[in-house]
Amino acid sequence: MSDLNKLTLAEARDKLRAKDVTSVELTQACLSAIDAAGALNAFVHKTPEIALEQARAADARLAAGDAPAMCGLPVGIKDLFCTKGVPSQAASAILEGFKPEYESTVTSKLFDAGSVMLGKLNMDEFAMGSSNETSVYGNAVNPWRRGNDDTALTPGGSSGGSASAVAADLCLAATGTDTGGSIRQPCAFTGTVGIKPTYGRCSRWGIVAFASSLDQAGPMTKTVRDAAIMLEAMAGHDPKDSTSADLAVPNFEAMLTGDIKGKKIGIPKEYRLDGTPDEIVKLWDDGTAMLKDAGAEIVDISLPHTKYALPAYYVIAPAEASSNLARYDGVRYGHRTTLAAGDGITEMYEKTRAEGFGHEVQRRVMVGTYVLSAGFYDAYYNRARRVRALIKKDFDDVFAAGVDAILTPATPSAAFGLGEMNDEDPVKMYLNDVFTVTVNLAGLPGISVPTGVDAQGLPLGLQLIGRPWEEGDLLNTAYALEQAAGFVAKPGRWW
Repeated sequence: MSDLNKLTLAEARDKLRAKDVTSVELTQACLSAIDAAGALNAFVHKTPEIALEQARAADARLAAGDAPAMCGLPVGIKDLFCTKGVPSQAASAILEGFKPEYESTVTSKLFDAGSVMLGKLNMDEFAMGSSNETSVYGNAVNPWRRGNDDTALTPGGSSGGSASAVAADLCLAATGTDTGGSIRQPCAFTGTVGIKPTYGRCSRWGIVAFASSLDQAGPMTKTVRDAAIMLEAMAGHDPKDSTSADLAVPNFEAMLTGDIKGKKIGIPKEYRLDGTPDEIVKLWDDGTAMLKDAGAEIVDISLPHTKYALPAYYVIAPAEASSNLARYDGVRYGHRTTLAAGDGITEMYEKTRAEGFGHEVQRRVMVGTYVLSAGFYDAYYNRARRVRALIKKDFDDVFAAGVDAILTPATPSAAFGLGEMNDEDPVKMYLNDVFTVTVNLAGLPGISVPTGVDAQGLPLGLQLIGRPWEEGDLLNTAYALEQAAGFVAKPGRWW
């Protein structure tokens, strides 16, 4: 079978258990696809030896009847996750040559469940970006094209390599991280499914930090069922992470009934922004109608502080980033500058960080340092924290009124061309996160589901936001939406 890499996680799992295929065969199919897809620049550190070793071990577990759901399934790992003995650079020059002596908790859980690591995936530097154009490895490329136009498109960011790899069938699924939409936006741009769990559902230990109160790992997959399978394997309490929730992880897949009769779905008026393309508005209206036809009750809701979310996010996230990135100084690991005669420790810090950090990271560190400085801490950072509390209260009030989930667009547009934003104000790029940042600020679960295509044939996604810790219910609503939308489009093979 030459198309094994095109299977979903659920399909591959069932074939493995029926002994129709082996993990080694699945893995070899993915490795061949990766080698043939260099034009996408999705995989930046390939690990074929590790993959085949893990695949052989998985086949042995399957033969012995010891087979968790993820056993033998080949996945890609975002470069933000530390993987023992494998380069883990966070797509930054400042971490060049860094090979951790430890494994992140999320990847440990996946490997303990028998997953196979195909390699590390491209991303925006330190997860700072919405287009995968800030990577030291160069741009990741979206496998989709606009009609007959051969313009290279962004796969979104920061988890652009993960989204590109899943959409192009280079792996069966991938890990991502989401600080302000970095799982959901790339999934919307590539016709894939991505869930950001409730903050604390997945351990952050061993994931290179961007903004510690916002970062959350999650799966990026081909279907909602696959997202449920992979999230269960990734989630769980971790005593090494003080923000990890000590809650039981349910069987998310078993909760996918597709029955949403009587569920109350909120439509927030504040997300109807001026200038939103007609195609996005129609997609939202169509999605609303699909959920209503499936038996859900549609209610209009208000989230009044939504308009302050983006500015609050772009104060809080850079502030936390400037603190987290202070550790990269050229002293202990990673890049260190060549010192000139007479240079001291201060010059070493300055030159190392100037050489190691890209422009977007430098911009955010500068913004973060500014808003945390003595004269501006109260005016910016503390005010943003108060706004964040109000945004969370908006959601709390809506859920307390009986709303089960909230439906919104995932992005304000389809994928745009690489380089098209280069000469724009950086704020225009930040507006890509306008529908997603509220979810991170409030610590809620959110999922992007592909539900249609635009006039040029590019995928478009809708976002569902759920109650905290109720990922199972959210996934079921997403499953109902997926079933109703019937999205089956795939990118045409050009690479």
